[in-house]
Amino acid sequence: MNDIERLLIVDACRALIYRYAYLNDARNFNELAELFTEDAVLCRPSAPDQAIVGRDAILQSLLARSASTVTFHLCSDVLIDVDSPQRANARSRILLLSGTRAVDGKAPDPATLKPLLPGTFRDELVLTKSGWKFSRRVGRVWTND
Repeated sequence: MNDIERLLIVDACRALIYRYAYLNDARNFNELAELFTEDAVLCRPSAPDQAIVGRDAILQSLLARSASTVTFHLCSDVLIDVDSPQRANARSRILLLSGTRAVDGKAPDPATLKPLLPGTFRDELVLTKSGWKFSRRVGRVWTND
């Protein structure tokens, strides 16, 4: 694999991580679930030891979220390690802002804003016939451990 091929993989994997945040905040859970392989594993930052296995289970867990919650995920420090033309690993940091949806239905009600919640993700990414996807996504709430 040459440098250009490696850079194209890094760019595609970073875009996947950013797309996850945007789709999550837009509550476009059907499209978000499609970012995962059929047999993917997702561990949310709030429950890193509770694996959600399979795209369908991931979708169902996303759909079960409260419709009154609005979120805004900030992603940073996305590092991609390319293992091969079909496999990569990623690390990233997130900062979650959330609250209860305001009467206008768009922004959170300022009185309901929760404390900022920093965290991290470790990802295993694979190239499929329909592009790069998460095969494993493990989040953790940030601690000093």
